[in-house]
Amino acid sequence: QGTRNELFVDVVERLTVVIAANGTPMKVDVQGEIRLKCYLPSCVEMRIGLTEEFCVGKSELRGYGTAVRVDECAFHSSVKLDEFESGRVLKVTPGQGELTLMQYQLADDIPSPLPFRLFPTVDQDPTGRLRLYLKLRCDLPPKSQALNVRLQLPVPKGVSSLAQELSSPEQTAELQPSTKSIRWDIPRCQGGSQLSALFKLEVPGLSRASLLELGPANLAFELPAHTCSGLHVRFVRLPGPAGPPHRWVRYLTHSDSYVLRL
Repeated sequence: QGTRNELFVDVVERLTVVIAANGTPMKVDVQGEIRLKCYLPSCVEMRIGLTEEFCVGKSELRGYGTAVRVDECAFHSSVKLDEFESGRVLKVTPGQGELTLMQYQLADDIPSPLPFRLFPTVDQDPTGRLRLYLKLRCDLPPKSQALNVRLQLPVPKGVSSLAQELSSPEQTAELQPSTKSIRWDIPRCQGGSQLSALFKLEVPGLSRASLLELGPANLAFELPAHTCSGLHVRFVRLPGPAGPPHRWVRYLTHSDSYVLRL
């Protein structure tokens, strides 16, 4: 945990997505929270400034930069909002520990590209094995990265063995008999990169019906230092001349429901 005289402001977003087989997003949902973790020796009122162009619902656009729009948001009862309308400032006098200052939601219309696209090819090799070639493209900015990426792909129930070729040595993949699915783990994926995997599945009595058991794929991942909404913290200010505490603002987007139909 943090030491004395430290505070953390965490902007955490959970991304839920369904992408159709042709690459069209069918559902995009962002659930966000601004969390305060306070380890200050005494309680003081602090001011936390958000993106000036932050707007809620269909309210008019603000400022001159790119608007950051959410559909709805709610605040903790201890947050004072007298400067929110005019300057997008939250005022709070926190005790020691954790507090969720604000929760917000955004659906369908997010300002940044979705982080992943999947390009699958399914066919049979001459020996009758089912061949599954997956290209996973990371559409984050080049300086960003995704961590702990895991792709889970249901396969036909009759599968008896799996051979694999992965595009880099740190990736791993395995057939999970209990869930009848392939799990492909990628520790790190750089923005703008493309990874691939070739899976060859032995499926006795493979039929058109068993091919219907293939997919959809589900991704889980973390995107450090990234928000899908574009929401940022402009400043964290505390009163008084005393030695300023360490202030850390952190951003994280994560998902465990990012569905890619084949």
